Amino acid sequence: MTKVTLGTSVSFHYTGTLDDGSVFDSSDGRDPLQFTMGEGEIIPGLEAAFEGMSLGDRKTVTVPADQAYGQHIADGVQQVPREAIPDDIPLELGTKLQLQTPEGQTMVAAITEVSDTHVTLDANHPLAGQDLTFAVHIVALG
Repeated sequence: MTKVTLGTSVSFHYTGTLDDGSVFDSSDGRDPLQFTMGEGEIIPGLEAAFEGMSLGDRKTVTVPADQAYGQHIADGVQQVPREAIPDDIPLELGTKLQLQTPEGQTMVAAITEVSDTHVTLDANHPLAGQDLTFAVHIVALG
């Protein structure tokens, strides 16, 4: 029986949950997710869990934050003056803005707070700082 090793193409269904049991993502009702082992196409802790698995195998694995989307970084949260946000951008919680750093890099930040004078932007991944649990089922190997 073929086992997942470096270079194996893996198709799998999954359900991802947080510590409180809430589902943050699932392939339910969609095509399975596909990746090639060792290519870094999925988060490192989840990829490592597939090592040695076979077609049809199921597993539940908890991936610590540092092997998923990293820790929440306080420097990734910035307050900017409200007037610095163009008038055509809705100041609604969760709105994502594309920003450019002084070095010219592009990054995405979400609006997390709006006051009369400031808008708080968070450039951390929404799942940063959280341990993630995945229930996976391998449906194809190549």
